[in-house]
Parts: sequence; structure tokens; C-alpha cells
Amino acid sequence: MTIITSKTNNLIKKAKKLLQKKHRKTSYLIEGWHLLEEAIKYEAKILHLFVVEEQKERVPHVAPISVVSEAVLKELTLSKTPQGVVAEIAIPKTPPIKKQGRYLILEDVQDPGNVGTMIRTADAANFDGVFVSTKTADIYNDKTLRSMQGSHFHLPIYRLEMTEIINQLKAEMIPLIATSLRKESIDYQSLEKKEVFALIMGNEGQGISDMVAKEADIVTHITMPGNAESLNVSVAAGILIFHLI
Repeated sequence: MTIITSKTNNLIKKAKKLLQKKHRKTSYLIEGWHLLEEAIKYEAKILHLFVVEEQKERVPHVAPISVVSEAVLKELTLSKTPQGVVAEIAIPKTPPIKKQGRYLILEDVQDPGNVGTMIRTADAANFDGVFVSTKTADIYNDKTLRSMQGSHFHLPIYRLEMTEIINQLKAEMIPLIATSLRKESIDYQSLEKKEVFALIMGNEGQGISDMVAKEADIVTHITMPGNAESLNVSVAAGILIFHLI
């Protein structure tokens, strides 16, 4: 058995590039046993596995395996304490959207933790998919992946220009519910539960765009009896998602 101990090994150098967004065209890296188990359970296409020698017996034979030193494994993850396994996963093709579904839309949300948390919440609520604008944080960012906890294996995620997202959903006659404090906004508690809708959450600082406000069928907000200026966008999304279902 050969153990890769060189950080300049060509296979390691190629895989390490996937830590940068610009190189994640067809695949990305996940780290840790939980994400690997989710990838296997939900039949993600696993291209390669990297594991430290001490844990090689835990790795299922679902893809080519390279045994690496701990120092080399650390080259493939941004985690301070890697769990001993890293996998290269193929980016999947997204299926057509359902005409009668529940969707979450993230417009230019910047924080990877917020993005991952909201996708995980949509998954928990059994949504049919998530749309993210091209200016939203990358879903294959290390922080996003850790926040999602494997939810991206459970539901489709579509990355498109915001205008294209709106046009697609309007073509399917899916009602758009946008969150904003604009004067036309109504309190979320007045909204009834819905079988079909798309909930739009805006940028942390700027909120939704004027285009989205204009195109939305409903604009809503969460009335806050306290003195806080605003809610974290992922917290607000959780309140609205579970209210609407």
C-alpha cells in the first residue's frame, strides 16, 4: 500500500484546486464522515476518496481511494481538525422544476453560513428545491457545506440569474412571496398556509431588489415587538418557511 505523503503530488494538487470557487466547474470537495455517508445514501456521484491510513478500513469502496498522510489531508480541507476523510463529488445536473412545488429563493445572500442554514431549513420543511442567484454565496463553499449538513444531496439547487429565476417561476404560475419592510408589505401572520409558492429572501444588508418587489405577488414582513432593528435572514427564513407550510 502506497501512502501519499507529498503535498506536491499531482493528484493532491489537482484536488486542492477545488477549494477555490473558480476551479469548481464539475466537482467539489466534502470533508468528514457525515457528509460522506449522506453522499452515499443519496447516491451522489463520488469521484475519488482521500483517507488517512488509520481510518482506511472505514471507507466503503464506492470510488477510487487514495491513502494520504494527515498533513496531506489537511491540504484538501479548510477545517482546522479534519475527520480523516475527504471526497471529490461530481456537481449534479438539476432536474426540471415541479409545476406544483414549494421553493426557496435566495437573492444575493452573501454569508455562506446563512445560505447553508436556509437550504437546510428548506430541506427540513420538505421543500421541492432552492434557487440561488448568481451573486449568492457559492453553495460548494466549505462554510456553506458545513451549514447545509448534506441537505444539498436531498433537494435540487438551481443557480441562475435572478431575472431568469423569476421568469421560470412565473411561467409555471408559482406565486412569489418576497420579504421586505416596504409600505405595501403585510404581516406574515396574515398569510395562509400554501401548497404552492416560492419564498424570496433578500441580501443581508439591502434586502430584495426593486425588480423582485415589483414582480412579487405578495410582500411580507415579520413584525417585531422588541427593539432589535432586524432579524438575521436565516432566522427570518425559518419563521416564514414553517408558517407557510
